[in-house]
Amino acid sequence: MFSRKFFRTNYFSRWIAGGFAMIILIGAFLLNLPCASKNHLSIGLINALFTSTSATCVTGLVIADTFQQWTLFGQLVILFLMQIGGLGFITLGTYLLVFFRTRIGVRGRSYLKENLNALHISGVVRLTLNVINWTFLFESIGAFLLGFRFIPQFGFWKGIYFSIFHSVSAFCNAGFDLMGINSAYSSLSAYSGDWLVNLVITFLIIIGGLGFIVWVDMDIHRFHFKKYMLHSKIVLVATVFLILSGTMVYYFLERNRLFSDMPIQQQLWSSFFSSVTARTAGFNTTDTALLSEPSKLFTILLMFIGGSPSSTAGGVKTVTIAILLITLYSNLKRTEGVNIFGRRLSNNAINMAAVVISINLILSVMGAILILFFQKTTMSDTLFETFSAMGTVGLSTGVTRNLCFGSKVVIILLMYCGRLGSLTFAFIFSRGKEKAPIMQPVEKVIVG
Repeated sequence: MFSRKFFRTNYFSRWIAGGFAMIILIGAFLLNLPCASKNHLSIGLINALFTSTSATCVTGLVIADTFQQWTLFGQLVILFLMQIGGLGFITLGTYLLVFFRTRIGVRGRSYLKENLNALHISGVVRLTLNVINWTFLFESIGAFLLGFRFIPQFGFWKGIYFSIFHSVSAFCNAGFDLMGINSAYSSLSAYSGDWLVNLVITFLIIIGGLGFIVWVDMDIHRFHFKKYMLHSKIVLVATVFLILSGTMVYYFLERNRLFSDMPIQQQLWSSFFSSVTARTAGFNTTDTALLSEPSKLFTILLMFIGGSPSSTAGGVKTVTIAILLITLYSNLKRTEGVNIFGRRLSNNAINMAAVVISINLILSVMGAILILFFQKTTMSDTLFETFSAMGTVGLSTGVTRNLCFGSKVVIILLMYCGRLGSLTFAFIFSRGKEKAPIMQPVEKVIVG
């Protein structure tokens, strides 16, 4: 069915990019229909494309409040786009192939391995099925628990719908919400002190952001941390560190500012929620626009880092940042090789980490420069917007709904590149040439 040439990285990357683009265009067409908007008027192609891209790329940036703008039809389109974007259309397609008892050959399994960033080709079909099953399980548990809060508040059927929508949005790290039923663009601010909503939403965000490979490792080895793969160890340690340190930073930066009128318990919940959601989820329980400048800069850093590989999250990923820091430490200490948890990192992993960080940083800054050229806005808010788009986070200081046409195009491209991944984006433009059999001579240059 597929030629060997197809499975080279650049051809695979182009096919993935084309598949996501096709889904985005279909979503834009549906959202542009008059029946998708509550005023029964077309929202406009660029706005429909923006929303479809944001949903498919599980970002959460919106040019109109989701509940107040879209009918049930429009909301369901967004819901399905989030689910497809979070899991990947290849994963869902494989699930259907297995459901209809279609045999998947070696090349197809190689295809799945690349899609899931799996470490081995063996068991990749089983992994794909487990990913789907676990996803529906986690989303069902989240919806069930959220029902205890939303059903009494919104009624039985609407409460169930709200529970499902927000559970899917949280697990897929999408950040879309329907809380415009209370107040436009309010997100989950009405629940800043609600322990149930905070715990369920953050749990779903964290689980979705850990990555499918880590799920398998945890399922096999349970609480035997020493038996985990190096990848899983780095992901879990980095995730716990970022959540705890982020909570402390937000608390100390905002306790006498944005959180000053809150009781101590609500301050801690808001700090914890901000720490979790800033790394690609996009929900907020406090007004992001009112954050202090230090908090905005710290949020940009968290958005840049993002979640973990093979997950529903975006950003450069926790493992990438961990490799960078470990490499920095090893070079400062002048150790032989880059080592962690009794293992040495490959040179390829170190090089890829540098490439990913560089491409994400370059695209985010270039996007900010273009937006500042297209319209008048502050530099801090613009950088916040572009890093949010590139990291597929969805947090905004309110700039999104005031973007001009050119700025919307920039954000759409950043969201698209962020969901594809910087390496995939780079491979789209590569020619797939074979490595030269002869290496060039080495000559020293001055660094630093």
